Amino acid sequence: MKVCGFSFVRNGVKFDYPFEEAIRSILPICDEIIVAVGNSEDDTLARVKAIDPKVRVIETVWDETLREGGKVLASETNKAFQAIPSDYDWAFYIQGDEVVHEKYLPVIKKAMEDCLNQLKVEGLLFNYTHFFGSYDYVGLKYSWYRKEIRVIRNDKNIFSYKDAQGFRKTPNDKLKVKPIDAYMFHYGWAREPEALQGKEKSKVRFYHNDNWISQNFSRSNKYEYDRMLEPIRKFSDTHPHVMKARVERKNWIFNPNLTLKYASLKDKFKRHIGKWTGWYPGEYRNYKSL
Repeated sequence: MKVCGFSFVRNGVKFDYPFEEAIRSILPICDEIIVAVGNSEDDTLARVKAIDPKVRVIETVWDETLREGGKVLASETNKAFQAIPSDYDWAFYIQGDEVVHEKYLPVIKKAMEDCLNQLKVEGLLFNYTHFFGSYDYVGLKYSWYRKEIRVIRNDKNIFSYKDAQGFRKTPNDKLKVKPIDAYMFHYGWAREPEALQGKEKSKVRFYHNDNWISQNFSRSNKYEYDRMLEPIRKFSDTHPHVMKARVERKNWIFNPNLTLKYASLKDKFKRHIGKWTGWYPGEYRNYKSL
């Protein structure tokens, strides 16, 4: 069995992405990792090249005209996926703000081995932990996605869907996936406030036009965590080993209101239904579970 990781990144240093940790976290079970590094304004390219000899870089230029629904993110994901040679069986996708805890690597590897000859299984479905505000808190809002596909077969009929959150074969053909007992740690909303605000200002350009941005986007230079209606809980597990240094050098203060349990009455209703039945009303599922 051969496994190739793939990812994309641009301005990872400037916007404080844990992209090096992300790539390192899947290295132990990948024979190679292909990273599409976009035209950056910092030393992201040099840092990716320095990670490990198993990491292969393809340099790309982002299409700034793709300003609807985050399509450019899917486009960059597809560049990396299409570069994976045909002799690989599985492709392990990881975004620049996601990290796998080392304790889940044996689970992931075994799932790939067990499903290798089960051709109906087109991918593996991960659980998600979304950090918010700092590395000490996890977001509980209903809108956080609970699961997503992160391992897919090396089938070039598969493509990154919409803004690169998941994958499909056609716009209406969801992948058939096997849920596994492994978590992806998402750190996209747990970073230095100035860097996060800069990332959001840059990213929003790929979802909305200039008029919408000028009317709706905050002009602050710092992301205001405390103003978000975000129910959270204290994180009680351990972070991946590759995140240790980053967590220790955290340099901002986040004092959340832990009394907020729900973002709205609708949020409360949906989470109660999900807790007792396992069915989350209206939940977006970009996959078919086997």
